[in-house]
Parts: sequence; structure tokens; C-alpha cells
Amino acid sequence: MSWVILARILILSGMLLCIVQGHAPPYYTFILKEISITRLCLTKNIMTVNGSFPGPVLRVHRGDTVYVNVYNQGDYGVTLHWHGVRNLRNPWSDGPEYITQCAIPPGSNMTYEVIFSLEEGTLWWHAHSDWTRATVHGAIVVSSPFGIAQPFPKPDVEEIIILASWFKQDVNQMVDYSLQNGQDFNLSNAFSINGQLGDFYPCSNDGTEYITQCAIPPGSNMTYEVIFSLEEGTLWWHAHSDWTRATVHGAIVVSSPFGIAQPFPKPDEEEIIILGMQNYI
Repeated sequence: MSWVILARILILSGMLLCIVQGHAPPYYTFILKEISITRLCLTKNIMTVNGSFPGPVLRVHRGDTVYVNVYNQGDYGVTLHWHGVRNLRNPWSDGPEYITQCAIPPGSNMTYEVIFSLEEGTLWWHAHSDWTRATVHGAIVVSSPFGIAQPFPKPDVEEIIILASWFKQDVNQMVDYSLQNGQDFNLSNAFSINGQLGDFYPCSNDGTEYITQCAIPPGSNMTYEVIFSLEEGTLWWHAHSDWTRATVHGAIVVSSPFGIAQPFPKPDEEEIIILGMQNYI
């Protein structure tokens, strides 16, 4: 029994060392459940993690091994994928449904072991079964190992922005209908910023300047970590306080994922044109 006691002492010592260093044991609990949410003047049920949309942020360090215990309290099977994480020699925690695992049945749970061996930066996690990822997703922030400084100045503020597609219909019903009828998936009805729609959409919150943050004070700097979990296409970014957008703006081109061909011939040349308006007083 002495070796059992010694092993427990070593485990507790390691956990205490992590806490002293400001590094809590990397265990997370994800509870998959449906909530009612209103967007575009329509209330519907969506699957979420821990009742939030988007889901919680995983904050880890390079070299961490993270354990995520997922409880499925929904009505259908779900898997989770850790996008951008190589998970070396650990494919059974990668998450693609019917490839590395079966879906987690309703009323049961599964613990994922996620190994961050080489990754550093901002990644994301999402459901990898049917189209549940439309609402079941969140960010992963992988910091440098303890004691190693970042290769750039630390920003005054850090803001994570997740751009996603919003559908009025039930997304899994849309997938089933498309498969049965052999037609393409319908385009989304709107785009969301951290789960909120812009103020040009009906029944949206006013003042998108404060959907994600307050204005950046003069003399300070801020890092935006943007995750594109939406359809491909051409979007644009711009300032959203007062009328600064008249000069502070640019284009965002969201291409198809690597290895997936575009549905049209590739052009010989691509030109982005931004039409603006200027007033003279």
C-alpha cells in the first residue's frame, strides 16, 4: 500500500505546484443542453454548451494536456472536435463522428483528452456531428509555456470575436432535407458576432459597438482574435464607433477550407473593390 500512498502524494504535490504557479488543473466540464433563444424576431431552441452561445473559452498553455468531460443532456448524439489541435498519437479524442468515435448518446458522457504539444495562438472547438457546430462552438486560447515570454508586446486588452452563421430553421432538419433531396444547403439568414446579430437585422440589439467591447481608449492597444466559423465569401471589417468607419475599413475574404475545391472555375485574377461615400461640408 505504501506505493499507492506515495503516488497520491506525488499527484497532490503536482496539483499544488500548478495552483501556486497560477496554473489550475486543466479539467473542464461541458454540459450539452438546449436553450430557447430569440434572433431575427423568432424564438427557437438551440444546442449549447453550459447554456451559453458561443460556448466557454478554453484557456491553456502549450504543453498542457486538458481533460474535457462532456455530458450530453440534449435529444441527439453529439461529438466535439478541437480544431487546429494535432492531438498527436491520440486520435480517439479528435471528435469526427463515425471516423474516430460514435456520437455521445443523450443521457451519457465522455471525457476527451486534448494534448496541446506544439500549438500556440487562438484556435476553436466545435461540434463535429451533423450541423450542430452552428451553435456548439467556442474559442481555445493557447498561451506560451510558463516562464516563456510572448514574441510581441502584451496588449492592454484582449478580445475574442467569433463570426458565425445564423439560421432561422433547425439546422439538423435542414441537413436531413438537403441529403434526402440532393440539393445544396441553404445559405444562412444572418451573420452573428459572438452570438449577437448586427443592428441592421430585425429585432437585433441596438449599438453593436458594445456587443463585444467598449471603445478602445486613445493611447492603448488591443488584440482581436477572430474565429471564422461561417460560410465562405467576401465580408468587410470597419470601425463601429461614431462615423470612423468612413475611413477605417477593409475587406475580409473567407475562402473554402484547404483541400475543398471552389464550386466555380478559379479566376485568373481577383480584384476587391470597396465602394465608399464621402461628404463635403
